[in-house]
Amino acid sequence: MKHLAGSLLLAALAVCGGHAAAQSRAQLSDDAVKIGVLTDLSGIYSDIGGEGSVVAARMAVEDFGGSVLGRPVQVAAADHQNRVDVGANRAIEWLERDGVDMITDSLNSAVAIAVSHVAAKRKRIVINTGAASTRLTNEDCSPYFVHHTYDTYALAHGTGAAVVKEGGKTWFFLTADYPFGHSLELETGAVVLAAGGKVLGAARHRFNAADFGPPLRAARASGAEIIGLANAGGDMINAIRAAAAQGLAKNQSMAGLLVFASDIHELGLEATQGMYVTEAWYWDLDDATRAWSRRFFERTKRMPSMVHAGTYSAVTMYLRAVAAVGTDHADAVMKWLKANRHSDMFGKNMRLRADGRLVHDMYLLQVKKPAESRVPWDYYHVRRVIPADEAFQPLSASRCRLVRKR
Repeated sequence: MKHLAGSLLLAALAVCGGHAAAQSRAQLSDDAVKIGVLTDLSGIYSDIGGEGSVVAARMAVEDFGGSVLGRPVQVAAADHQNRVDVGANRAIEWLERDGVDMITDSLNSAVAIAVSHVAAKRKRIVINTGAASTRLTNEDCSPYFVHHTYDTYALAHGTGAAVVKEGGKTWFFLTADYPFGHSLELETGAVVLAAGGKVLGAARHRFNAADFGPPLRAARASGAEIIGLANAGGDMINAIRAAAAQGLAKNQSMAGLLVFASDIHELGLEATQGMYVTEAWYWDLDDATRAWSRRFFERTKRMPSMVHAGTYSAVTMYLRAVAAVGTDHADAVMKWLKANRHSDMFGKNMRLRADGRLVHDMYLLQVKKPAESRVPWDYYHVRRVIPADEAFQPLSASRCRLVRKR
């Protein structure tokens, strides 16, 4: 009788287990969890994100075990070409035709805003790791959008504040003429004014500009001590090179407001030494960042950017959420993401706010002198850890409709 009872119990447990597994599979929108990396694969931001973001996403899937809830995890990639129409249309195809459950990277604020709107209408999740404009968690916030890695508020209050503290009181901006550049100029200008400095003007340039002569002449004529570069990637690099070729006044310095290790690698320590940089992550922070970065380097032959590390973290967070709630239903996943703290090699004790901002520490870094660099890609001194609560715009200042004002 005992043997019979035990057999019946085991059979019952097997049925229940099979039923539970079937239930879990039934909670997925199709036979796989699909993640789309929408990035710049061919343009001026491709070193920042690009193929490196695709590699990082696939590493996250591999480290998670390749499946979730018993089903495979797939990674798709597409080039948005830094065009809003291309990015939005690709997002629509992914979400409506191809069954993509989450989109990550984005890497262009104008594209990210459009993609966030596309995803919100279809109740799908975007975990942005590359676009910076604070519009994404203010006027254009969405219940399905996560701003993961950095934003223009954090950059302004890191680099901008440090440069003002070092004596740079008068500023003129060279600004990329799209939402990212506008936000970075606005946020940094506010920091300068709050510290008692002055903003003497700005010159806006086209995205992926071919000629920086006119804006640099305007900057020189302004007499400003600091030329703030409210641009990034190839635009920032080309502006610095053009300034070196033209020669700025002796009392003028350039401040890159969004600079990546890959930019320092491109420009060289001789040209960038002493520059302050604000980043969310750096490959040489600790044992965990170094170990992951070595694995990334083996695949790409380059050290990762904070966008690459953020993309790895974003995919990991998403898969953990799906596993925890037993479904890829966006509302359930977002509820779990906002209810729990998150830790991985990107950051510790991170939390997701009502406005979609993922809050974590940031780092004020300073570029080393050539003689201080010990090994390739050893570019930064860590000058300050900016605490999470200080790094990002406070909720009390939020313009997001999802935030309840008290």
